[in-house]
Amino acid sequence: MRRIDALMGRSALVGMLVAAVASSLASSSSAHSTARTARAISLSEIAHLRLTSHHGFTLNEVGSATGTIRGTIYIHLHLVSTNYVAAEVNIYLRGGSISGVARAGYHVNGATASFSGTMNVLRGTGGYGRAHGSGLGFSGTVRRFDDAVTVRLSGRMSD
Repeated sequence: MRRIDALMGRSALVGMLVAAVASSLASSSSAHSTARTARAISLSEIAHLRLTSHHGFTLNEVGSATGTIRGTIYIHLHLVSTNYVAAEVNIYLRGGSISGVARAGYHVNGATASFSGTMNVLRGTGGYGRAHGSGLGFSGTVRRFDDAVTVRLSGRMSD
């Protein structure tokens, strides 16, 4: 009789362990099934910026981005040569930020200069924590008398 009781006790213990493992596996697979899928965002932005400072051949600009997303945009526009610019771009939105780098051809035409090239989204924070994208259109103008910049950004990024 003691042997039967011991076997039944072991069976019950094994049954509880199997149930616990099965429950753990079920909750683990449901956690994976609720993972957020990446969303594609088509950007069509325009920003009007004003000069905050300059250091050598770098213009530091701030303004408001409007379009698909809205927020404050900061750009460090580096004049690399007489026909080439590079930029660091940071956009601060409600719920996060998006950061990237751009490269563009640069052309002076009297009182204005224009640039056109591409931007890569490198990272984001908050609700945009998984932001990335490459080859976005990056273009704009610089008013040479006050260094005000207008920027256009278009293309698709993922988040």
